[in-house]
Amino acid sequence: MSMESDADPQIPDEDGSPPSFRVGATVLRAALADMPIGPGVYRMLDDAGEALYVGKARSLKRRVAQYLQWARLPIRLQRMVAETRRLEIVVTHTEVEALLLESNLIKRLMPRFNVLLRDDKSFPHIALLDDHPFPQLAKHRGARERKGAYFGPFASAGAVNQTLTALQRAFLLRSCSDAVFANRTRPCLLFQIKRCSAPCVGRITEAEYARAVADARAFLGGKSREAQAGFVAAMQTASAALDFETAALYRDRIRALTQIQSRQDINLEALGDADVIALHLEGGVASIQVFFFRGGRNCGNRPYFPRHDRGLEAGEILGPFLGQFYDDKPPPPLVLLSHDVPEHALLAEALAGRAGHRVELAVPERGEKRKAIEHALANAREALMRRKVDDARQGELLDGVARVFDLPAPPRRIEVYDNSHIMGREAVGAMIVAGPEGFRKSDYRKFNIRGLRGPDAPDGIAPGDDYGMMREVLGRRFARALKEDPDRESGNWPDLVLVDGGVGQLEAAAAALAELGIDDIALVGVAKGPDRDAGRERFFLRGRAPFQMPPGDPVLFFLQRLRDEAHRFAIGTHRARRSALIQGSALDEIPGIGPKRKRALLLHFGSARAVARAGLPDLEGVAGVDKATARKIYDHFNGGG
Repeated sequence: MSMESDADPQIPDEDGSPPSFRVGATVLRAALADMPIGPGVYRMLDDAGEALYVGKARSLKRRVAQYLQWARLPIRLQRMVAETRRLEIVVTHTEVEALLLESNLIKRLMPRFNVLLRDDKSFPHIALLDDHPFPQLAKHRGARERKGAYFGPFASAGAVNQTLTALQRAFLLRSCSDAVFANRTRPCLLFQIKRCSAPCVGRITEAEYARAVADARAFLGGKSREAQAGFVAAMQTASAALDFETAALYRDRIRALTQIQSRQDINLEALGDADVIALHLEGGVASIQVFFFRGGRNCGNRPYFPRHDRGLEAGEILGPFLGQFYDDKPPPPLVLLSHDVPEHALLAEALAGRAGHRVELAVPERGEKRKAIEHALANAREALMRRKVDDARQGELLDGVARVFDLPAPPRRIEVYDNSHIMGREAVGAMIVAGPEGFRKSDYRKFNIRGLRGPDAPDGIAPGDDYGMMREVLGRRFARALKEDPDRESGNWPDLVLVDGGVGQLEAAAAALAELGIDDIALVGVAKGPDRDAGRERFFLRGRAPFQMPPGDPVLFFLQRLRDEAHRFAIGTHRARRSALIQGSALDEIPGIGPKRKRALLLHFGSARAVARAGLPDLEGVAGVDKATARKIYDHFNGGG
């Protein structure tokens, strides 16, 4: 909502506003005394220093002055000003720069009075990596550090995997890593099932492989008809020459391309590269669907449910959403919208500056583009309906949890803790979080256990002491909570803590909280049943006899799901840590082997274990490893020297 005007700012006196509003207004008046009149970003902070709101302005002084006009402000902004205890500003050169900074700060600070995009994970892409004579076809997330072409985004890892499989069948490009490629002596299984041309062992020439790469690049770039026509012509030529084996190969490749296209819901070649973004608003709740079209092909869609004030209009929600959505990803040349947004031209200019090319924001009224918007709107409506049903079910389950554990109200935040280790080694703790909206994966936390007993800590936690590990994990988590949010105003304090285990784990958790003076958080131990039987779990609460729940109870299933998610997260964290240590530790122990040589050895041999088994001549053949270093490595693993 824009409140700017070109008139000089008028700073009103007290105008019948309540005392709570006047406290915040006093802070704003003091800040206005020396506030610049140019563009910038402002942050309103509460008494704990937490951001209440982040906004941008063409004129900082005029914008902030308008927050003093109590009678003209909606209730949401009146409450915001009443809670403001400090104002911080950042001056920018242009309003476009201010808009970009505003989006970045909103995503980082998550102020509760802004429209918030809470689920903004990175999207997977398909990469054709050109830093090798035989380019690799691979799934990719994150920074684009390797040379190559990147196609996407795709809405999910599943969509990428399906497309990759079909592309392998169509173009027979390798998917293996460079290290595996370098060490192959015979074709792998992918060659046998006709998903790779086995360039690693010379079953295809570099020139032939380059042609396949060019065909794949053209197909992914939107020239699907040309690629398919080329396969049809090659099949007909082979058939006319009675080379039916080759003709069958091209037939299978045509089918693979058709499979990619048929999987995609709607394909609009006229769109080229475009995102279709539609918002459905009902009952003060917004559902946004984002569809990705690349080369006219539908690469999938993803729903979003941004947090916002219930009084906002569709465009007022969609504008901030776009700024945050494209904060860390380049927008395509065309973005189709279901509703127009405030400051349309400014937002388009900001997105163009981020993308490095012109970005058009359009609200189509007719034709194929409007059909794409209607399709996205239908999906947004259905997603919102499913969300409401899920929320209702989740609410019933949380009501059941409150009833089972005698809580005063349904829990808004449940934290579940589990540990994972092998005989005390590489021990980790894990915390998962759930609430009315389901699992909050952005709030999950890992804890590397620090207090394990060893040569430098003879009085620490004994290996395998799960109770000691639980005390450390909960002690660290809640000591930090006391430091960062002692008044429990952030919403990050749990109403219920579940620990995986019986009375021993429960007492360890209680002891950790008692040491910090915390005695008002409900604690429950969840112990597996006899023979680790799901459905026969026992629940432990202090001051209450252990009990079981009836098999088939939906609340029992819900609690099992929470416990299983914590176990999955703990096991995954432990395995990742163990793998990293196994891969790196053997080479890290060799004096004189720095990161570059370590990388060269791992790329050449594929693993630290393979380096340990290598002969001296093999080690000398690694780029960057001279004879003296090769001898040092060989002696380290073979007891020489």
